[in-house]
Amino acid sequence: MLWNPMKSTLHVDEVTHGRVLEVDLHGRLTRRDFDQIVPETEKLIARYGKIRLVVTMHDFEGWDVGALWEEIKWEAKHFHDMEKIAIVGEECWQKRMAAICNSLTTAKVRFFRLGELETAYGWVGE
Repeated sequence: MLWNPMKSTLHVDEVTHGRVLEVDLHGRLTRRDFDQIVPETEKLIARYGKIRLVVTMHDFEGWDVGALWEEIKWEAKHFHDMEKIAIVGEECWQKRMAAICNSLTTAKVRFFRLGELETAYGWVGE
C-alpha cells in the first residue's frame, strides 16, 4: 500500500487477492505520485499477468504536465495488461475520460458515480 502524505493526492491498495488495484485520487496528480505507483503496478502485473483497476476520484483536479506524460507512457507500455477499469467519480469530464480510456487500452472501461462504488467493485470482480 502506498500513501503520499505530502500531497494527499494518491492512495493505492492491492485488494481481492491482488488482482484488483484500488487507486484513490484527490487534488492534482504529480510525477512524484507516478514514481510511487508505477513500480507497484508493474509488480502486480508481473505477479498476476492482467490486473483490474478501480479508480476513485474525490475532488480530483487532474494531472500536472509531468504526471500526464507518465500516464501516457504507462498506458502505452501496459496497453494489454488491464482486463477491466472502473472509473468512479462525479464530474462530467471524468465520464468523458472513461470514454477516452477505451481507446488507450484493451481493457473494458466503465464509468460509475461515487454512489455506485459497490456496483463498480462488483463489475470489476465479475
